[in-house]
Amino acid sequence: MPGFYGKHYYTLDAKGRILIPPSFKEALSSNYSLRLVFVNDAFDNCLCAYPVDEWNRLMEQVKAMPQTLDAVKYFMRRVIGSAVECDIDKQGRTLIPSALRSDAGLNSEIVLIGQGGKIEVWDKKEFEGVADPSKFDDETIKEHKANLSNLGL
Repeated sequence: MPGFYGKHYYTLDAKGRILIPPSFKEALSSNYSLRLVFVNDAFDNCLCAYPVDEWNRLMEQVKAMPQTLDAVKYFMRRVIGSAVECDIDKQGRTLIPSALRSDAGLNSEIVLIGQGGKIEVWDKKEFEGVADPSKFDDETIKEHKANLSNLGL
């Protein structure tokens, strides 16, 4: 099944580059080009990286939405307005532009999370804060379980 799966820990180098995990690079080279579009996530304090083809599909969806809706305007300003297309070099690295690193609070230790058709890029400490189930109270866990169950998960 093509796509991006798994959690990978890496370090940003001094120039702001990250190493793309081999499994992600393989998925890109087999199914897409070796280019990613990096954007701010709409609500979380992380970045999302899309293969260009997936990004173009998302752009077509957004173009079909009512451009006067406040939620669409917000998405366009926060996500589309931050988009930068980046190449992956021969060593499997890509440069994350400094503005995006700053927006997401990326320091040296980062986590790349495969999300099927996209990759999330998190600062390690920020990710630990949102992905640790012990951070949720019993009521929130119960609510999440019910919502996921209703979705068939």
